[in-house]
Amino acid sequence: MEDLEDLYENAPCGYLSLAADGVIVKANRTLAGWLGMPSFDLLGKRFYDLLNVPGKIFYETHFAPLLRMQGHFNEVALDLVGPDGRKLPVLANAAERRSSDGGVQFTRITLFQAADRRRYERDLVDAKNAADRARRELGELNRTLEERVDAAIAERLQLEQGLLAEKEVARLREQFVAILGHDLRNPLASIAGGLNILSREPQSDKARRVLTMMSQSAERMSGLIQDMLDLARCRAGQGIAIDPKPTDLRIVLEQVVQELQTAHPGRDIQSSLDIAEEVNCDGGRVAQLVSNLLGNALAHGAPNRPVKIVAAPGVNEVVITVANEGKPIPEHVKNHLFEPFFRATSSAEKQGLGLGLFICSEIARSHGGRLEVHSDTKQTAFLFRMPPSAVKPVAS
Repeated sequence: MEDLEDLYENAPCGYLSLAADGVIVKANRTLAGWLGMPSFDLLGKRFYDLLNVPGKIFYETHFAPLLRMQGHFNEVALDLVGPDGRKLPVLANAAERRSSDGGVQFTRITLFQAADRRRYERDLVDAKNAADRARRELGELNRTLEERVDAAIAERLQLEQGLLAEKEVARLREQFVAILGHDLRNPLASIAGGLNILSREPQSDKARRVLTMMSQSAERMSGLIQDMLDLARCRAGQGIAIDPKPTDLRIVLEQVVQELQTAHPGRDIQSSLDIAEEVNCDGGRVAQLVSNLLGNALAHGAPNRPVKIVAAPGVNEVVITVANEGKPIPEHVKNHLFEPFFRATSSAEKQGLGLGLFICSEIARSHGGRLEVHSDTKQTAFLFRMPPSAVKPVAS
C-alpha cells in the first residue's frame, strides 16, 4: 500500500505549504534536496526569500496580488536561489485554501524543475543562430568584390545606426523615468481615489475585503514606483533629487514621530529634538529617511521597549539618531544593509524590494552627509550625520 508520507517527502516535484502570512510551514525533502539544504532550514522563511531579484519584483507586483484575487495560478516560470547562490529554474503552480468567510488559511505550491526545458529552448535558439551564421558565411564566400565594398559601406552605416541606437536608449531611459514619475503615478492616484470613494458606500463583506486588498496593493505599488524611481536616478549617476531650503527640522521630525505613533498606538516612541536653528535641507526627504528608520526600529526592535529618536547639533553637523533595543544586527548583515534589494530578515511583516535603507543612505549622501549603524547587545542605532550648510535662528 502506498505510503502517503513517503509520497509527499520524495515526490518527483517540490511541495511547499505557506501560512496565511506567507511563511513556509512545510516543505518536502525533494525541494530541499534541489536547493541543497535540510527541509527544516526552509521553515520560517518566506517563499519570497527563495527567489532571485527579478523573481522578487514579479512576486510583489504580480504573483501575490493575482493569488489573492483569484486564489490560484498555473505554470509560472521562476528561478529559485539556493544557499550557494546556484539558480534553480522551476515552473510553479499554487492554490489557496480559504475559510468559509473568505480568509486565507494556507497556500499550497508545487514546483517542477524546468532546467531541461529552458536548456532545450536555448539550444533551439542557438541552433537557429548557428544556421543563420552558416548561411551568412556561405553568402560572403560567394560575394564579388563589388558586393564586399557594399558590405563595408553597410557596416559603416550600421556603426552610425549603432550610435543613433545608443542615443535612443538614453532617450528611452529618460522616458522610463518620466513614466515612473508621472504616467504611472497619476493613474495610480486616480485608482486610489476611486477606491476611497467606493469604500464610503455600502458594500458586502466580500467587496469590502477586495477594496481593502486593492487599496493596500495600490499603496504598496506607489511605494515600489517611488523606490524604483529613486533607484533609477541613482543608477544613472544622478543621485537622490533634493530641494534644500531653510527648514525648521524640529517641526518636520515632530510630525514624523506623530504619524508613526498614530500608526503604532501600542508602542512607546520617545523623542528628544534639540534643534533650535533652521537647517538648509530637503525637509520632505529627511522626513522620508527618518520615517523609514523609525519604521524599521518599530518592526525589528523589542516590542516591550521604547524606540528613541534624538536630534541635536554636533560639531559642524546635525545628528539624528534612531535607536531601539533588541537583538543586535549580525556583522555579516551590517556589511550589506545599505545595498539595494538586500533584506536583513525573512519576516513576513516586512514587504518590499529591500530598497529602504539604500534610499536612506542615498538621501544622506545627497545632503553631503552619511548614514551609520551601530549595533550591540544593548541597542541598535542608526545615525544620520548632516552638515547644516546654512543655518539661521528659528523665529519664535
